[in-house]
Amino acid sequence: MNMVWLLSLLLCILGISEGASRTEVVKVGAIFSLRSVNGKVSKIAIEAAEKDVNSDPSVLGGRKLSISIHDANYSGFLGITGAIKYMVSDTVAILGPQDATMGHILSHLSNELHVPLLSFTALDPTLSTLQYPYFIQTAPNDQFQMTAIADMISYYSWHDVVVLFTDDDQCRNSMIALGDKIEEKGLKIPSKVALPPYPTATRTQVHNALVKIKMMESRVIVLYTFSKTGFLVFEMAKSLGMMEAGYVWITSSWLSTVIDSTSPLPLKMANSIQGVLTLRLHTPESKRKQSFISRWNELSNGSIGLNTYGLYAYDTVWMIARGLKELFDQNGTISFSKYTHAGSLSGESLDFSSLGVFNEGNELLNNLLNISMIGLTGPIQFQDRYPLHPSYDILNVVKSGMKRIGYWSNHSGLSVVAPETLYGKAVNRTEQLGTTVWPGGLTTKPRGWVLPLDGRRLRIGVPRRVSYQEFVTPGSGNETIKGYCIDVFVAAVELLPYAVNYEFVLFGDGKENPSYFELVNNVALKEFDAAVGDIAIVTSRTKIVDFTQPYIESGLIVLAPVKNLNSSPLAFLRPFTPMLWIVSAAFFLLIGLVVWILERRDNDEFQGHPRKQFVTILWFGFSTMFFAQRENVMSTPGRFVLVIWLFVVLIINSSYTASLTSIFTVQLATSPITGIDSLISTNVRIGFQVGSFAESYLSEELNVHKSRLIALGSPKEYAAALKNGTVGAIVDEQPYIDVFLAEYCDYSTKGQQFTKSGWGFAFPRDSPLAGDLSTAILTLSENGGLQKIHDQWFSRKSCSSGDSNLDQEQLHLQSFIGLFSICAGVCFFALFLHFFLTMCQFNRHLKQDPEASSNRVSNPTRLRKFLSFADAKRGGLSKRKIEDTLSSERGEN
Repeated sequence: MNMVWLLSLLLCILGISEGASRTEVVKVGAIFSLRSVNGKVSKIAIEAAEKDVNSDPSVLGGRKLSISIHDANYSGFLGITGAIKYMVSDTVAILGPQDATMGHILSHLSNELHVPLLSFTALDPTLSTLQYPYFIQTAPNDQFQMTAIADMISYYSWHDVVVLFTDDDQCRNSMIALGDKIEEKGLKIPSKVALPPYPTATRTQVHNALVKIKMMESRVIVLYTFSKTGFLVFEMAKSLGMMEAGYVWITSSWLSTVIDSTSPLPLKMANSIQGVLTLRLHTPESKRKQSFISRWNELSNGSIGLNTYGLYAYDTVWMIARGLKELFDQNGTISFSKYTHAGSLSGESLDFSSLGVFNEGNELLNNLLNISMIGLTGPIQFQDRYPLHPSYDILNVVKSGMKRIGYWSNHSGLSVVAPETLYGKAVNRTEQLGTTVWPGGLTTKPRGWVLPLDGRRLRIGVPRRVSYQEFVTPGSGNETIKGYCIDVFVAAVELLPYAVNYEFVLFGDGKENPSYFELVNNVALKEFDAAVGDIAIVTSRTKIVDFTQPYIESGLIVLAPVKNLNSSPLAFLRPFTPMLWIVSAAFFLLIGLVVWILERRDNDEFQGHPRKQFVTILWFGFSTMFFAQRENVMSTPGRFVLVIWLFVVLIINSSYTASLTSIFTVQLATSPITGIDSLISTNVRIGFQVGSFAESYLSEELNVHKSRLIALGSPKEYAAALKNGTVGAIVDEQPYIDVFLAEYCDYSTKGQQFTKSGWGFAFPRDSPLAGDLSTAILTLSENGGLQKIHDQWFSRKSCSSGDSNLDQEQLHLQSFIGLFSICAGVCFFALFLHFFLTMCQFNRHLKQDPEASSNRVSNPTRLRKFLSFADAKRGGLSKRKIEDTLSSERGEN
């Protein structure tokens, strides 16, 4: 309703009466601020395009294009009046407006009256939505420019960036788009500083904004504003020392636009922007473009230089002409009708009859969006309402002007190759830019951040430990606070490429170890700028602070008492498990039996009375343990079995000797606790160190009841509690346990570490110092610095802290199953071969004895004959025994 009243008022002021002319002149409007750089350049380019279109009768079929340019003079009100003037004068399209704020307002008029708006400077990303169907951005909007800036920031590995922008629709919405792109890459904009709308910003306002930015950590500044405010920002930044080494300035395309159009800049202005990175819409080289550039001095009379937006202004006029040509080819004419939607408004004095609806506006809009032509800016096409192949030049401001260091396109990303050469090709986006000269004249990439310049030293929180002071030794200042953790921090800081001014501040009452959760929480609350000490990196802490790379591995482990078991009368049995002893003994018997079977018929030493033969089996089998068997083995299968078995015995003897030696030199635990699982399953009380995260981990993660947890404050309390049974075991981090075992040798660890973590230094979230110190810690690790510091503090020889589980010291059957399997296989093969040969001999014997081979001999009798044959010694004795057996069988029959 307010919009309607405003339009009515403006119509009365302008005194525009109803009437529409239908002549051969096709009217097009343009709205620009003609005192601005883009306004001046666009006016010249539009007039040149109008002249070129009208000089070619084939374009509009004899009709003339008439472009009227309205000066908005940076005023939204004047911009609205200009738009209404065009809306009531049968205007088929409007070039502009120049800024996004007017674009949002005039788009509503355009939607109602179906008059397309074509702008190449109002590039607010939100203007491209379906809410404004009649608003066409003929140049790539700022969504793509912000993507290019985000890619540049990511390419140079900067993590934080500060944004300084003019607080209007286009700049504000573009900064929102930049924030989205920055977030997608895992980067951050910690602060956005707004300036008053262009061109109203004062020196004081700019100065205050820059002072605020200077106090921040980030030194990467993205500036999105326009020419007057932009140069004021750089002038003030120069005076504040913000154009010196260490700073990074990235501007939107406004800077390249001004430099292109007003070069050379005044010396003071040029000196204030050295080292700045800026962007410019990329337009491929062509003969048409070069021809227009050659004409520019004549067209402008040398008053202003050509910039990229001048090329887009020229092409936009030709787009309208091409769209109209197709419209005339389709319909032959254009027409307007009265705007009737305001008829229900009260107040008879309101007259909207002068507003005309462009009847063919939708057809013209479709023609424009489906256009395909070659212009000064290259191929012109739209895809989803966006110009096809948006791309930018990446420029570096140097003394001689602007140096192109690369390109960006949505197809190939950052590259040193012109985008048009890569279209249609599969591109591996290995981003690359050329050498850059940064503020201060440096060519090395700035770090992108500094410590806050608020005139104070960094306050580093240090735990005031009362035990295990090898890690942190309290004192009264930086020089007196010592310890392993402190030395690592100092060594890492010395490797940083910049100075860090800090002071250590002790945390805790000095009566007991402080709460490390509270220490870390104070870092998160910014009461400390960092925390240094034996601080474990655990999940709950990483949610509120950032940690450096771990400088020592850590993890919770179980500590329990041990007892010397070397005096046990059965200590000699420990090397083997019971199953291995049983299997070994069985194989000694098996080998004796197998060799006896193989040697029985041919070797007198394996014959005789059954009792003697049984003793021979036992003696021969077990004497091989010491390679002391005295019986000669004569058969080939027997010798083969014996060789294999002696090799097995050699391996078993060697393993037994080595294991027994190890057992007699190691303390073996008698505690039933073998690790964290067995500890939890018992009801014994568990000790933990005061201030450690072990308490919360045991109670919250492992569900150990808090009544079982006993807080202990020092190694002496550890030893006393374990000795008198106050606790059955202690759970603590590995570095503490290593220090404890260096002094107390009657204890040992149980099982493996059941958590995996490490110690690091804590910093507030997103602190860049954490990343730089992580790099320094890695350098210390690689050059041996960490190990040297560790050896300086922990050089004493510690008691054996290896796993004392007897089961792990013993040798298992599984270790020898392969050898036993081979030996058993050889035995069975030898027995099979022996019985096969014996059977063959027995069959030959039966054939020589007619009575023995007669069918009257029963199967049991044949078996007894075979056993007698197999038991008898080769020769006459065997034959005699067989004959005696046959005689007795006949008597029975």
